[in-house]
Amino acid sequence: MASIPDEERATVKDQDMTLSLPHMERVLGVEWCITSDSFKFRVQVKTNPLTRRGVLSTVASVYDPLGFIAPFVLLGKQVLQQMCREKIGWDNELPESLRPQWESWIRDLPKLSELEIKRCYLPSTFHNIKRYELHRFSDASISGYGECTYLRVISESDEVHCSLVMGKSRVTPSKVTTIPRLELTAAVVAVRTSDMLRNELEIQDLQEYFWTDSTVVLGYINNDARRFQVFVSNRIQRIKTSTKPEQWAYVASEKNPADYASRGLTAEQLKTSSWFTGPKFLWQRELPDRERKAEEVKDDDPELRKANVFSTKAKEDRLLLDRLEKFSDWSRVVQAVARLRQRVKEQKGKKQRTNESTSLEERKEAEIVIVKLVQEEAFPNEIKSLKANKVISKSKNSKLYKLSPFLDEEGILRVGGRLSQASSNTSKG
Repeated sequence: MASIPDEERATVKDQDMTLSLPHMERVLGVEWCITSDSFKFRVQVKTNPLTRRGVLSTVASVYDPLGFIAPFVLLGKQVLQQMCREKIGWDNELPESLRPQWESWIRDLPKLSELEIKRCYLPSTFHNIKRYELHRFSDASISGYGECTYLRVISESDEVHCSLVMGKSRVTPSKVTTIPRLELTAAVVAVRTSDMLRNELEIQDLQEYFWTDSTVVLGYINNDARRFQVFVSNRIQRIKTSTKPEQWAYVASEKNPADYASRGLTAEQLKTSSWFTGPKFLWQRELPDRERKAEEVKDDDPELRKANVFSTKAKEDRLLLDRLEKFSDWSRVVQAVARLRQRVKEQKGKKQRTNESTSLEERKEAEIVIVKLVQEEAFPNEIKSLKANKVISKSKNSKLYKLSPFLDEEGILRVGGRLSQASSNTSKG
């Protein structure tokens, strides 16, 4: 207190530290024990009615801005969410099926006073820090998802200390979704927390690590070739905006403290768990080899966006034939096509533009073009076979195989006729 100027000190009624009870300062339900310099929780349970409104009031009365008791609060949120899913009215009584779970949570609330969280991240004996690390763990289950962040500090004498910085725990959305999507959402929560803590802690040369027990999520993050559905794509983009794939690694589920944030803990379980200290491997002098263990994105993954390949074939010939049906006279059709071909040549620069009418030669070329278009529409298989020097075989769809069809020098389909067949039969006789 002596290091704080008088004008900046809070007004404290009694600063006598020799009393049997340690002096407390309280902020919205979070108590600061001045003698031990630690945070404590003391929630006064009000006699709210056993209705949806009363449950919400009780759960909301637990003030925990840093998420120290997030796994415990999750259990209360789950009761409230179940009431919402069953569409229970605000003033309707708590169903008998949920009453034991809620009463157990209410009985556990006073036990939170047994928890004690050190305000300082480091013990007073810790000096000469050579490295600061932030380790973020994320996890999800069918009932909840969340993350927890630990500050790992290594001194110059290779001493290691870990402490919980922040935790978050949320119930899963009411809309049914897959576990990989929930795991990915938990990873996004970890990234957003990272952005905030990086600015608030203001630690120079801070190294950041991200851990998840989902190999599917690691596969998504390390993927560069596949395209995903909008939900997954947006969250992968958010993760890659603030982190690099090399920062993410695999941690076994039994070593992942974020598992508590996704499943919930009672007050007694929270006290004896590794939630406040982090997994044991963070306390080792050297971190174990970080496994990438990214699962390869499979072709049948439901989150993959299916690529539709469309083959477009412009049928200009059919369009031109439809146009020809508007003419009632053969000579007019020939004249129109000849004029069209003349304009095309002028546009391509193959012929000088003129207002003269089409020549006889141009009209003959137009006749050949029209005949070929009509024949290709009526006899495509026969023309294809003749171009490949194949004999037209007998079939139900071919009406020309008896007439000895052939292609002349202009590519027009012609037939030999019955007379040629008759002469060959006579010579054989």
